[in-house]
Amino acid sequence: MGFTCGIVGLPNVGKSTLFNALTATAAAQAANYPFCTIEPNVGKVAVPDDRQDKLAALAKSLRTLPTQLEFVDIAGLVRGAAEGAGLGNKFLSHIREVDAICHVLRCFENGDVTHVEGGVDPVRDAEIVETELMLADLESLEKRLPALEKRAKGGDDIAKAQLPLAQQAIALLNAGKPARQAKIANEDLDYWNQMQLITAKPVLYVCNLSESEAASGNTLSEKVMAMASAQGAPVVTIAAAIESEIAQLSSVEEQEMFLAEIGLQEPGLNRLVQSGYRLLGLQTFFTVGPKETRAWTIPIGARAPQAAGVIHTDFERGFIAAETVSYDDYIACGGEAGAKAAGKWRTEGKDYVVQDGDILLFRFNV
Repeated sequence: MGFTCGIVGLPNVGKSTLFNALTATAAAQAANYPFCTIEPNVGKVAVPDDRQDKLAALAKSLRTLPTQLEFVDIAGLVRGAAEGAGLGNKFLSHIREVDAICHVLRCFENGDVTHVEGGVDPVRDAEIVETELMLADLESLEKRLPALEKRAKGGDDIAKAQLPLAQQAIALLNAGKPARQAKIANEDLDYWNQMQLITAKPVLYVCNLSESEAASGNTLSEKVMAMASAQGAPVVTIAAAIESEIAQLSSVEEQEMFLAEIGLQEPGLNRLVQSGYRLLGLQTFFTVGPKETRAWTIPIGARAPQAAGVIHTDFERGFIAAETVSYDDYIACGGEAGAKAAGKWRTEGKDYVVQDGDILLFRFNV
């Protein structure tokens, strides 16, 4: 498990440049005209985690296998997309399939790069895209409502559960508010998620800055931060053009030198991934041994059998116990043998809630 994040925004804000940088490929064509991306491009990228290299060094692992994230580069939306403008509903349907929305906003001035709205205003751009997504959700719900009402009257349990949720979402959307503002009880979450509302998905705003302002930000990115703060949404500042250059450097040392020259501590990808993890409530556990050190992604709050199931369904079905040690204890004790000698290695049962960075070894029987 990782997370699938759809990269959205108006044309020419830097979506495909960011996608290319994230995946270090040229799979998505980045060009100075709208709709250069005509199919959603999908790329998987490794999650950077320096803990993994330290674990592998102690265990003398032959290889390391990081967990992965999936990014989908979706063609630029424009005003009127919900009614089919530009490439319209074709791309709105692609957004329904992702877990979260990475909304790229142009926060740089450049007369050589055209803007579909005639000028740079990231808050306006965000409102345009959000409006189109809300209109698409509203249209979808209003089409489904009569059938939902009919089934609910007929005693269909699923329809009876979904009908009030759909009505709440319609009321919010008609008031100009995204569906993510709905108050949904835990027992209704599955029914809510089945409706696949675009504006119910969590949003991460990405401010695309010029190289000279990548470290400091500017007044445009400050406006985005104020908007996002009011929504309770995270923001990452990034210079997609810089990330593209970093992706072409062959060694970590070269990347570090390049970053130091422009006043940055780490690539924007790292911050993007960390924000994405927090946004979706994800965390990492590790399996460590001489053959490989591998990272796995699970939801925060997952119990040991769920974590085992990420590796293989048989592990979850036949779960007996999990041998575990925290990352800090594993490092402090110099590895598995030291952790066992210090009494830090322990056995946990099916109710154990896995913690970020845990090293786990599962015992199971099928």
